[in-house]
Amino acid sequence: MIDFLRHHIDKTSPVPLYFQIKEIILNEILSGNLQTGDLIPTEVEFSQMYKVSRSTVRQAILELVNEGYLCRLKSKGTFVSKPKISQEFVYKLDNFRSQMTRVGLEPRTEVLEFAVINPTESIIKALETTEDSKVIKLSRLRYAGADPIVIVDTYLHYELCASILKMDMSVRSLTEFTSQDPQTAVVRAKRTIEAINAGPFESRHLRIKRGHAILQFRTVGYNCFDRPVEYSVARYRGDRNKFTVSTVSTGE
Repeated sequence: MIDFLRHHIDKTSPVPLYFQIKEIILNEILSGNLQTGDLIPTEVEFSQMYKVSRSTVRQAILELVNEGYLCRLKSKGTFVSKPKISQEFVYKLDNFRSQMTRVGLEPRTEVLEFAVINPTESIIKALETTEDSKVIKLSRLRYAGADPIVIVDTYLHYELCASILKMDMSVRSLTEFTSQDPQTAVVRAKRTIEAINAGPFESRHLRIKRGHAILQFRTVGYNCFDRPVEYSVARYRGDRNKFTVSTVSTGE
């Protein structure tokens, strides 16, 4: 057990007491002194250590739970969570395998569906195709280590990408295939982000409870001729992912 008594809080400081306690716990996690699965002291124990109210401690812990650093298990206590995976694809065009390798996690892919289908209205609009055309649907469950973290449904123009149907997409990269031809290589993307709740399908495959928080990304990828060539819907587990966005000042 970490000796939290070596840390002190300053009751004369303008910094709220709950925030000081939160920073103490967070620093122990980020430094590696607290590892995934470690049990932290109870609210009562913290309140006795620092001579503060339980409500003060509760607020500190609740914020760390909401930020994904801690998790509470009924009748068992509060534990250090698995760290969230920092996803860069919001602002950077890159493939899943490269992203996971960079953060030290082993990527794995399970193909859920790989078929030629008739496009729905949303697919027709995204790919700027027609209702009598055909599209290829590639549905994949992506793992980071042992954990399933995202379901990705990708739709491609059949006339441009028919040869992909011969490939084993559980081991091959979609980007590797599309980047070989200027007609299919994605050079820019437009993404829409939406918070949704997990349904039965997401619950089963992502190993989360129904109603669990999910971040859904709808992405349209464009080639160098500004034609939409790829449309995907990705549903990420909210408890295992965080997303970085880079912005630039307009100077206004």
